[in-house]
This record gives sequence, structure tokens and C-alpha cells, in this order.
Amino acid sequence: MGTAALGPTERSAALDRMQSQELDVVVIGGGVVGAGVALDAVTRGLSVGLVEARDFASGTSSRSSKLIHGGLRYLEQLNFDLVREALRERALLLQRIAPHLVRPVPFLFPLTHPGWERPYVGAGLALYDTLGFSFGFSRGMPGHRHLSRRRALRIAPALKRSAFTGAVQYWDAGVDDARYVMTMLRTAATYGADVASRVQAVGFLREGERVTGVRVRDLESGTEFDVRARQVVNATGVWTDDVQELVGGRGQIHVKASKGIHLVVPRDRIHSLTGIIMRTEKSVLFVIPWGRHWIIGTTDTEWTLDKVHPAASRTDIDYLLDHVNSVLAVPLTRDDVEGVYAGLRPLLAGESEETSKLSREHVVAHPVPGLVMVAGGKFTTYRVMAADAVDAVAHGLDRRVPPSCTDQVPLSGAEGYRALWNSRHRLARSSGLHVARIEHLLQRYGSMIDEVLELIERDPSLGRPLAGADDYLRAEIVHAATHEGARHLNDALTRRTRISIETFHRGAAVAQEAAELMAKPLGWDTEQVKREVEYFTKRVEAERASQEQDTDQEADAIRLGAPEIVPVALPEGHGV
Repeated sequence: MGTAALGPTERSAALDRMQSQELDVVVIGGGVVGAGVALDAVTRGLSVGLVEARDFASGTSSRSSKLIHGGLRYLEQLNFDLVREALRERALLLQRIAPHLVRPVPFLFPLTHPGWERPYVGAGLALYDTLGFSFGFSRGMPGHRHLSRRRALRIAPALKRSAFTGAVQYWDAGVDDARYVMTMLRTAATYGADVASRVQAVGFLREGERVTGVRVRDLESGTEFDVRARQVVNATGVWTDDVQELVGGRGQIHVKASKGIHLVVPRDRIHSLTGIIMRTEKSVLFVIPWGRHWIIGTTDTEWTLDKVHPAASRTDIDYLLDHVNSVLAVPLTRDDVEGVYAGLRPLLAGESEETSKLSREHVVAHPVPGLVMVAGGKFTTYRVMAADAVDAVAHGLDRRVPPSCTDQVPLSGAEGYRALWNSRHRLARSSGLHVARIEHLLQRYGSMIDEVLELIERDPSLGRPLAGADDYLRAEIVHAATHEGARHLNDALTRRTRISIETFHRGAAVAQEAAELMAKPLGWDTEQVKREVEYFTKRVEAERASQEQDTDQEADAIRLGAPEIVPVALPEGHGV
């Protein structure tokens, strides 16, 4: 079975089908949970539609710490069930569901208190390893190990000798979060789901008290139409409360947004063979390997301003730099920062006023007949959240629905990935690309690498790297438009690739070339190419300026100065 593309033609066909038939379920929200719900439902034999107001994964699901992990912090809070569940999911993703997208990552925990800290941390990591091993199959990574200061400095010479007394090394996993979501949506489409981005839910269809579908607006054309469905799932994360307002405000779930920011710095600025994790006064801070870069994060502060474009302030950036510099022999400066990104965690609101103490567990509710709400959780446990939501959908349908099977469903690109990885030198010879390029492509597309190689075979100029973003081939920008649902330049440079955070120019230097590559498959004229480049450039300028402001309010006001590439159907704050 070939993998479904998410190009312009497929989008039009999906919209036509969504308005011409009654679906079993329509999902609002194209982040990791919404995509997970769509895949779970369609693999249970249900007819499924999914709409996303902006780009797929454009909210929280492209701005995470890029980790698939059990959560050491939750272990310390004695939340063993949450950790066990997350570690089970980590094992599934590594071994079966997405081995091409999820990879083991080592972390070093520097010890700063002689005596009690080593046995305390060691006991916690021993339990972490034990929970990870307890599912009947290997989780694909080594157990933790204790290191003296001298041995730790061998693998992480960047550490300041006086800043720690020894260390413990353990393993978790990393992922390109936006790429994972997009791959999951392609998988769902392959099984028959209709998915479309830039389609905004503007209201609910009702028959008495019962929800019978959604009224949507195609933001690309401005047209509105009804999508009828027996069940509607709201999987909009930090916009959960806004959707509840559309249905009359009768909500059982309340979500509070917590802002987390991350910095991206070049790999050569921190000399280490391992990631680093350290404790802060509120949470933990990670230094995460990310290709030729490091990701440093994160913060955890309440956010009540714009949800679409949360802004990172100078205060946020300085906070991360100050904390990471406390353990580095050669401190980082703002000049070392290539990229900055800010995201919002959808935390279930409770009695605590501090967002760092709010629940990361998820909840599913059925506030009115025909409507299912799912919120909370974290990226790692998206599949469990999705299964629970579709269980609620099944309860509302008038027929038997099979149980979830997504623990047995590999994502597109997973089948055959390891065999292709073993054959990468042969692939390099046959394609004319360097083996390093083949490795890069395999770790992004898995066995779907053929789609990119076919583009290059038809047009060899696409086998060249982008001028100014050498890690990515020109073919990958075209592929983003033809196969991966990228509708605008920002989609390709921010989420299909990570050029906007992996280069000092933030993508501005490649904007013209990338827009011209996208023009043909998306049918852009010269004026649209110009608009796309101008919008992207203004977005970069606004983000840079916002990151010079001291407060959230100042940063938010400046970031909102950049125009939207498509009109927003509802007032700011009500977009879903």
C-alpha cells in the first residue's frame, strides 16, 4: 500500500468528500493528539475527517523539547503510573511504530552534592530503567551508569570541572515533533482519513442538544461549508476552552497555558558526546543533541497572551543562558544563539497557581451528546490519549467499534527502514548522493525516501543543497509542497524543515529560493512568491525584535506586528 500524499490535489479532494457525506468522526485540531485520534479512529474502521486552522503541528506540537521520555520529574513526584505509561510508549515508538523518527539519546546528570545525591539519583534512574524494561521486550537503549568526574569530563569536556563532583549517564529518546505529526497524518490518510490544513472550525452544527458536525471555513479560499459527523472530537490543546465557548461554554475541561522556550546553538559551541540534564529551582533543564546543533530548554511560566504566536523575551533567553552557563567551562553568549522558539503546554488547570505543578495527565470528557473533548497529557503519551478519545467516540456511536490497534500500526516510512539503513551505501551509489545525505534523508523519511529520490531523478538540480541551508536538499522543499501538506513558505522552513531555528539568518537567506521551488506545485504566480517571501521575512524580523524585549507583554506586542499569511476567520484568541 503506497503512502498517501497531502498535496494540493489531495487537499481539494478531501474537502470535497468531507462536505458530501456524513462521517463517523470529525477531528478539530492537527497537532499530535488530533493526528493520533484520526489515525486511531480510521484504523478501527471509522470514516474520519480532520481540520486544522493553521498548519499541521503549528502550535504546541512543533515547539516541544523534541523528547520522547518517561519524565524523571514525574518520578520524583511519585507519579509512577504516568512514568510507566510514558516509558511503555517510548519503547513502542523506538521499536515498532517509528524507528525512523525516534532515536535513543544519552544524557549526563552532573552531581553537585557529595554524599546523598549519587545514591538518590542512582536509585531514581534504576527505577526508571526497571520501569522501562518491564514490558517484555527491549526498549532499545542501555541502562544508566555512574561516572566519576574524570570519566564524565572525557565524554563532556565542555563541563566546568568545579561545577560538579561526578555524574550519572542515562538514556531517553529524541524526535522531530512536527515531522512526526505530519508523518502520522500521512499514515491516517493512507488508511482513508480526509485531512486538511488551513480549515478553521467556526461553529458547531446542532440538532437540539446534540452536536452533529462542524461549520468550517477554508482560509485559503474564504468559502464556508458544513462537515456532518456522528461524533466530533475537540483536540485543540491550549484552545480547548475557546472551542467550548463555541458550543455554549458548557465545558468540563479547563486548560491553562504554560510557556516554554528553547534555544538552538551550533554543536561546536558545547564540546560533548552526550546530552546534559540539570536541576533548576523550578524544574529541569536539558541540553539536547539535535543534528549539528544543541537544543537548550526549557522554561515554565504562565502565559495569558496570544496563543498563536507565543513570544520569547530577553528575560526568557537570559534565564536559560544563565542556568546552562553555570555548568559550562566556556559560557555561551546571545551571539551563540542560532534559533529561539516558544511553545505553550496545555496543562489541566487545578488548584495550584504554579504552572510547573499542574497536571500533565490527560482527561477525556463528553460535555454534550456528539462532542468529545480530550486535553492535557504530553507528546510521548499522545497514542494513549487518542485511544481513550476514540473509546469515548465509540461509546457515542450506535454500533460496535473494534478496540485500538495503533500499538501494532507502524507509521509510514517505518516498514523497511532498518533494511534501507543497512543498504545506505548502495543507495548513495545508485542515487549519486553522498552517504551522509542518504542518512539524513532516511532519518527524516524512512522508507519514503524513494519519493525524494524520484524528484531528484526527474530534476537533478533538486539534488543540490539550498544555498544558505546546506543540511537540506532543494528536493525536500518541493516534497514538502507535493507530499507533506505545506501550503506556505513558513510551513516548509519552520516545520517540514527546521531551517528557521537551525540557521543564524533564521531562514531569511533561503526564503526566495525556497518560495520559487514551491511555486510550481502550489500554482503560485510571481506576486504570490513575493508575498510569501515578504511575510516570512517580516515574521523573522518581528521574532528577532520580540526577543530583545524584557517582558512578555512587550515581546507579545511586537511579535503580533507581523501579518498573517492567510486571513483569520474569528477574532484573535478564538482560532481553532
